Amino acid sequence: TTLYPNQTILPFSAFLTDNFGRRHNYLRISLTEKCNLRCQYCMPEEGVKLTPRGQLLSTTELLTLARLFVREGVDKIRLTGGEPLIRPDVVHIIAELKKLEGLKTVAVTTNAINLARLLPKLKEAGLDLINISLDSLVPAKFEFIVRRKGFHKVMEGIDKAIELGYNPVKINCVVMRGFNEDELLDFVALTENKPVEVRFIEYMPFDGNKWNFKKMVSYQEMLDGIRQRWPNMEKLEGAHMDTAKTFRIPNFKGQVGFITSMSDHFCGSCNRLRITADGNLKVCLFGNSEVSLRDIMRSGASDEELLHIIGAAVGRKKKQHAGMFSISQMKNRPMILIGCKTRSKKPNCDHRNLCYGHLVKTSGFPLFYKQLVGINAPSTAHTVRHCHSKSPTPISPSVQLTHTDDQGRASMVDVGGKAPTRRSASASARVLLGSTVFPLLRDNQLAKGDALVVAQLAGIMAAKQTSNLIPLCHPLPLDHVSVTFQLQEQHHAAVVTATCRTTNRTGVEMEALTAATVAALALYDMCKAASHDIIITDVKLLSKTGGKREFYRDPEEEDRKVQSERSE
Repeated sequence: TTLYPNQTILPFSAFLTDNFGRRHNYLRISLTEKCNLRCQYCMPEEGVKLTPRGQLLSTTELLTLARLFVREGVDKIRLTGGEPLIRPDVVHIIAELKKLEGLKTVAVTTNAINLARLLPKLKEAGLDLINISLDSLVPAKFEFIVRRKGFHKVMEGIDKAIELGYNPVKINCVVMRGFNEDELLDFVALTENKPVEVRFIEYMPFDGNKWNFKKMVSYQEMLDGIRQRWPNMEKLEGAHMDTAKTFRIPNFKGQVGFITSMSDHFCGSCNRLRITADGNLKVCLFGNSEVSLRDIMRSGASDEELLHIIGAAVGRKKKQHAGMFSISQMKNRPMILIGCKTRSKKPNCDHRNLCYGHLVKTSGFPLFYKQLVGINAPSTAHTVRHCHSKSPTPISPSVQLTHTDDQGRASMVDVGGKAPTRRSASASARVLLGSTVFPLLRDNQLAKGDALVVAQLAGIMAAKQTSNLIPLCHPLPLDHVSVTFQLQEQHHAAVVTATCRTTNRTGVEMEALTAATVAALALYDMCKAASHDIIITDVKLLSKTGGKREFYRDPEEEDRKVQSERSE
């Protein structure tokens, strides 16, 4: 429960409740992007580029997030992957999760290759539920679909789970026309003598799995085929938030379920959130918007600040996904990198990842905003060609620039001999919005969403990419970046101020200038739909400290000069 000012305790966290009243009490956490299988519907044929280890959630970070979500009302956590059971500390993670007060269920979705060996320890640690991925009962076909051997290990895992008392053991089967739709009756027959729930999953589009509508076998087609063999199969009443439509054949020990994400979505009752292995929050499996909780935590944010970001993301969750045909055209992670069934994924530049910086309250604007919009960080460095005359004229030492040699050619400064010091720099830019755009920005009424949040995040991300944008800048680890805004009603202007800090051998004035400039550009981009009569001006360094040549500009004096020049 969560306390709000002047309100009583709410029955469920407002941070985890979206604008359609859906309460998200089920969290899926991907433990790893790695997998020991290569399922065709899950991983692109060419493989995936794995996230560097340092960019993945640590065990401490993962458990911190879990505690926060459970505190706000999550009572079920499912561990996914990649393949979660290849993570060395999976038993420890489950044991720690079971200590969380209020968490009722810890589940795992696995390909079961390692399950028989690990399950006794997993059960001892407190594992409550098991879902096993199995797409064929024919060993040769199994190997074709997953591109690896291991069928008998999966069957051993199923038997071990039954032996240790898991009931039901859920078996997830992705049905694909031309691959395994002819085995539906064989899977249903498993439920006669085994306490298993076979769940047939409609083939879903993900990046790299070459989804085709013709490959999808719909729920109704599957149901009709099964009922020809067992016409007395009866539908069971399920809970409101169940994803599967479940059926049972009289006198069978197990049951059959259908997950109809494509032909008959269950978005209206969705209570699920997902955290990827690299720490991104996905509020919808089929959405490409993501918020980097990892970056928020590593920036030093408090739990309350983290919750506001989570709440903003959940608040923006759409009523339903875009439909199978639209989804198939969208850029999204391959399944293996999301954390669904058994995943493998390749990051791509279309993912909307939100980084986090210190949000400063300005007049008329709250500390955090209800609507967050994703942006892309520059990811590739630009090459630079040396430009000089065939017979360069030597430059006088008295006027030699630091980034050129004595022949006038571009050269990066060697800072290896300098001692690291604590350095900081601030820069600003002014965006003249005009009388049409300014009130829309002030009142957060722009069509694209919250322009100040987007511009702030753009500036923070740009500061971290400065060496990729400015060729001769040294790449620097930044201790802190802040981007703030001052709204000047009288002049219909927004003043961007960026501050960067580092402990290094060279300064961060270029990082501060880059952050201010890109934040101003992002502000223009967010506002241009309302008017193109927007001017970016007065990009300047305000201060620079920590090096041999410190610099300070009086911002108030500068503002007076600017306004004086404009009035003339």
